[in-house]
Amino acid sequence: MTAKSIFFVLLAISLLGCGIRKDQPTSIGQATMERDGTIVLDLRAEGPKGAIGEGRLVYPPSHAQYKKILQHLGGLKPGEVKPVPPWE
Repeated sequence: MTAKSIFFVLLAISLLGCGIRKDQPTSIGQATMERDGTIVLDLRAEGPKGAIGEGRLVYPPSHAQYKKILQHLGGLKPGEVKPVPPWE
């Protein structure tokens, strides 16, 4: 499964049964930056009736979405670990 398809699976699970949710999580996982600048996202989504989706997305600096991911995280430095805020 490609990183893109994993992302869409997690997104679909997180949106199942959701309108505007007051209980939206403040984090959907964690982001880590490796020494070479690669961003690793370990994400988790929970849906109604116990549905759970987990995925690891890896974005090397050459990836087309790298800058958008880095911006979404509010920046990240090598060795740093941060929570990943949900996308709106």
